[in-house]
Amino acid sequence: MCTLFIADLHLSEHEPAITAGFLRFLREDAIQADSLYILGDLFDYWIGDDDNNPLHRKIASALQTLHQQGVTCHFIHGNRDFLIGSRFAKESGIILLPQEKILELYGKRVLILHGDTLCTDDKSYQQYRKRVHTSWIQRLFLLLPLFIRQKIAAKMRANSQSINSQKSEAIMDVNQQAVIDAFERYQADWMIHGHTHRPAVHEVALHNKMYHRGVLGAWHHQGSMFKITDKSTELIFFPF
Repeated sequence: MCTLFIADLHLSEHEPAITAGFLRFLREDAIQADSLYILGDLFDYWIGDDDNNPLHRKIASALQTLHQQGVTCHFIHGNRDFLIGSRFAKESGIILLPQEKILELYGKRVLILHGDTLCTDDKSYQQYRKRVHTSWIQRLFLLLPLFIRQKIAAKMRANSQSINSQKSEAIMDVNQQAVIDAFERYQADWMIHGHTHRPAVHEVALHNKMYHRGVLGAWHHQGSMFKITDKSTELIFFPF
């Protein structure tokens, strides 16, 4: 058996091919796993569990089917869907995890996270992240009428695209010291995350030993997953 990891699907009603690819992945790939870990940004945006978007219901139903078939699905919030809450978790059968989680898998200590907290050189983003993760701000936002939340989310996405287009590639990537600090904090052998949309496996030399950082790709034109078994850890790409 195996454990699978995915991130950064950015599902939306505007990208039906990605949705179809994810539903196929659940039926054909995830069903063969012991468990599935979604490391954030499953959706392109999330304005509350009370948003009755038909796409959300379709995805919740598909995840619930996977759960009922015996595959445990875990979820770490991303920077786009950090407001996913207990209502959606119950509907879909997913288990909500903290922003960083250490797993014991096949003799390896694997640290999983979305990855945005590693991008510490991007000071403006980290300040924004701190604000939107403030509990009272989240509660206030969720009290607003749904149509107002939709307008705010649309404006925030547009602002983010404009700001990011002016940033260097380097500043939006992970900070190497932040990576080392995370490895040392958790005594991990492997780290797996998404967010940067730069799929790769990186070697990290630390204390005369080699560690590995796996980065998941975004589902723009193809799917991307890490597959861990007792014999290997692979980054795999596949068509929708």
